[in-house]
Amino acid sequence: MACCTFTNIFVGRSTINPIVSVKELVGLREPVLLVDCRHDLMNPDAGEQAYREGHLPGAAFLSIDHDLAASKNGTNGRHPLPSPETFAACLASLGANENTLIIAYDASGGMFASRLWWMCRWIGHLKCGVLDGGLQQWIANDGPLSTEPFKAKSKGRISVRPSLAPLWTLEHVQAWVDAGSTRAIATLLDARAPERFRGETEPLDPVAGHIPGATNRAFIENLDSRGCFKSAQQLRDEFLALIGEQDPMDVVHMCGSGVTGCHNILAMEIAGLAGSALYAGSWSEWCSNPKRPVGLGA
Repeated sequence: MACCTFTNIFVGRSTINPIVSVKELVGLREPVLLVDCRHDLMNPDAGEQAYREGHLPGAAFLSIDHDLAASKNGTNGRHPLPSPETFAACLASLGANENTLIIAYDASGGMFASRLWWMCRWIGHLKCGVLDGGLQQWIANDGPLSTEPFKAKSKGRISVRPSLAPLWTLEHVQAWVDAGSTRAIATLLDARAPERFRGETEPLDPVAGHIPGATNRAFIENLDSRGCFKSAQQLRDEFLALIGEQDPMDVVHMCGSGVTGCHNILAMEIAGLAGSALYAGSWSEWCSNPKRPVGLGA
């Protein structure tokens, strides 16, 4: 799907801009697949209810719990990844094809939309982006809302291609922790709120704390007062202050369940620091085994 607005956005690693402004979205001359990813971690039905009450015209809805995650077994985290083939089939059911531009949005500063963006790249679908500022910016710019249910015009076809999103498993993280001061990769960034990272509170998982050796970078720090991403330069300065001279490809992101960690990956991509990995199981997987060590404090 080609349009002058996006000519330089999806063509190469050095020119990728993974966020899309409302102005850019409105300027598209051809349709895209819009996906509403609204969610509430404390009320799993809230996102779909909000979608029914009003969404961007033509948008489909995908559930963080059901469409962007597989079944839980008690040890694989709160939002385990589905298979790449299952996710590709889900997108195809919405009419998406290899050249379809997929734009995700939510009402939480990209907190949940970034998961869809990351998963598209995970299956090798580069033509994806996040609506900067989400629903709030759409409404602030007088964008209309619709209550009409989404209906795909036809079934699409998306193949699983080589991944553009590196993935770490529990085994990788365990080896990283075991290596201690001799570990080669020095940065594991946790996107949860500081009080959760420090272990002062834990509203979602059975154990409070963090993976020993991890560093905290709350995803909310990526946003300005409007709920939009900070400038590329500001994000770059802030992340470089954390990782120093570390190669961005040697940085691993995590959070509570592999959702907001994607927000930090997205922010680093905006900043031109591409290639970081995601530990998808994140804290909810790590803390499912009481024998694993827990870090407390900053």
